[in-house]
Order: sequence, then C-alpha cells, then structure tokens
Amino acid sequence: MRETTVDKLHIFIVMFFISLIMRMQVPIFTPFAAGFGASSLFIGVILSFTSFANLTGNLIAGPLVDRFGKKIFVILPIFAASGFFIAHGFAGDSMDLLLLHGLNGLALGFFIPAAFTLLSGYAKNSRQQGKNIAINGILSTIASIIGPLVGGKLVEVIGFVNTYYFIGVALLVGGVYAIMFLRERQMVVVHHPQQGSDSGGLTEVLKSPQLLMVYGIGFAVMYIHGVIIYEIPYLAVEQGLSTFNTGQLFSYFSIGTFLTLSLFFINRFDSFKRLMTGLFGMSMCLFALFNSFYSLPILLFFIGLFFGLIMPAMATAITEYAARDMQGRAFAFMSAVYSLGIILSSFITGAIRETISPYFIAFLIGMLALTIVGYVKLRTPQTVTQQI
Repeated sequence: MRETTVDKLHIFIVMFFISLIMRMQVPIFTPFAAGFGASSLFIGVILSFTSFANLTGNLIAGPLVDRFGKKIFVILPIFAASGFFIAHGFAGDSMDLLLLHGLNGLALGFFIPAAFTLLSGYAKNSRQQGKNIAINGILSTIASIIGPLVGGKLVEVIGFVNTYYFIGVALLVGGVYAIMFLRERQMVVVHHPQQGSDSGGLTEVLKSPQLLMVYGIGFAVMYIHGVIIYEIPYLAVEQGLSTFNTGQLFSYFSIGTFLTLSLFFINRFDSFKRLMTGLFGMSMCLFALFNSFYSLPILLFFIGLFFGLIMPAMATAITEYAARDMQGRAFAFMSAVYSLGIILSSFITGAIRETISPYFIAFLIGMLALTIVGYVKLRTPQTVTQQI
C-alpha cells in the first residue's frame, strides 16, 4: 500500500510540474507573436493549427498507449516539448512560430491521454478515480494560478526569448524526473454488460451514446475555454496591459477552479449531472460577460468555479462508460475533442472578434450543446455501471 501511494505521488508531481511549466507560456505567447507582426487572425490560425496537431497526437496516442504502455508516452513528449520551447527563442518570424507551436502541440498530444490513463490505474472504483482526478485538478489549478503570474513576471525580468529558454530547460528537468520515478500500475476494473469484453477500436468508443454525450459537453466546455485563452491575453495587446496583469486575470479563473476542486464531497454526485450543471453555469457567465453585467475578474472567477466542477466529472464519466481495455482510446478521444474545441474557438474568435463578440458565440455553443445532450439523454436507455 505504501509503495502504491509513493508511486501515485510521483505521478501527481510530474503532472503538476508539467502543468506549471506549460501555464507559464499562456499569457506570453499572444504578445510574443504580435511582436513578430502577427495579426489577430494569424494568431488564431497558429492556435488552431496547434490544437489540430494536438488532436492528431491524441488520436495516434490512444491505441499506442493501450498497446505499449503509458510511461513511454509520458516521457517522450516531455523531452520533445522541451526542445520545441527552446527553439521558440530562435524563431525569426511568425511562420516559425506556426511550425514550432504546431510541433509542440503534436508532441503534447501524446502526453495527456497517457498521463490520465496512467493515473486511472491507481483507483479501485470510479469514486476513487474521481478523487484522484480532483486531486490532480487541484494541483493543476494551483499551477494555473502560479504559472501565468510567474511567466508574466519572467518576461518583464528576462524577456520573451529567455523565458522560452527557461521553460524548455524546466521541461527537460521534468522529463528526467519522470524517467527516474514513474511506475505503471493498473488496478481499475470496470465491467459493462453492454460492452462485454470487446476491446474494439476507436469506432467502439464512438458506439457508446453515453460517451458521445460526454464528448459533446467536453467540446462545448473547451470551446468556451479556448475563447477565454484567446481573449484574455489579447487584452495585453489591445489595452496595453502588462503580461503580469494578464497572468493575474487567469489567476482569478484558476482560484474559482481551485475552490470547486477542493470540495471532495462533490465527487459523490452523479458525474453527468455535474457536467450539465457546470456547462450551464459557464454559459450563463458568458452571457453576463457579453452584456457586461459584472466585472471581468468576478466572471472569470465564476467561470473557473464551474470549470472545476466539470473536469473531474469528465474523467470520471470516461472511466464509468468505457471498458478498462478501451480507456486509453477513450481518454485519447476525449483529448481530441478538447483539441477540436480549441481549434474552432481560436479560429472563429480570430476571424469574428472585430464584428461580433466571441463571448456571445461561445454562449450559443454552450446552450446548443446542453439542448442536444439533454434531448439525447432523455431518449437513451439507462445503463448500469457495476464497479468491482
């Protein structure tokens, strides 16, 4: 038992550290790209291309993770991303950023499904799975609070180029730690009578109406998240805010997420109800943001609050509806859906922000997803998940 706890601790440390390093570059990329003369539309293209590359990596990673194990697909992407971030410091124009950011997205597309599948091996049932995901979510949220502030401050102190060097070297250190301490373990046993023992492929994942509903909510959530990621850093460009101020705005979002994730009793409630409630709350916050009912920091806090309700429920729902030998593919497709949401939100936001509020479009997408998923839920027979 002690060995299991120590091994799980190492997974949490690696995922927290990588999340912290990755969050450092969130508030700095947009002004960095704008410094090369990239327009808002081209920045949207870069972010969309990166997410498309990430989606490609997700889809490739799923079957490979199930077949060859998780650890290798956690470690290799970290080293690859390290090199690509260092290469950002040598970029000569915005086209270089397009290529490097895309390659970075492709590499990290392998990391997320492998890391989540690895973490899922340290739970005996879906409740423990929800707790593990919530703990990881808390650590990730702490990283989301600290990372943007550190990244924004580093730019003010050492400049954009040296900040990217720092991020790359830090990832290198994280990769070495992962090699030394990560261990694979599989303890989850989830039986689904309707799926039997069929391991299937990606098409088997898509045959589950429950998973499709979860993916639909995931797409809408990440579209909303993508709009936030795009719009907030752009304030630094349009309103002359410092990267540190931009990082502070992201921290309001992260504090709200942290608060929800800290309430472990929430994991006792049905995961699907948490998903629907969280998406509805995010959509209402966007409606208020579009109409300027409240200040931006307050609304970002509440969006983060509902985001924290959704993310553990998303991972729990995947483990409830996907058989154990399909979880790598199920998590990979979840990551791919996330990437698709970011792709469309980045591109659409960059294209329309001069004529219509991206917050309003995100609100419509959130409400449309709620309507469709709610309708499908009412017409889908209930299934029984038996945990062993």
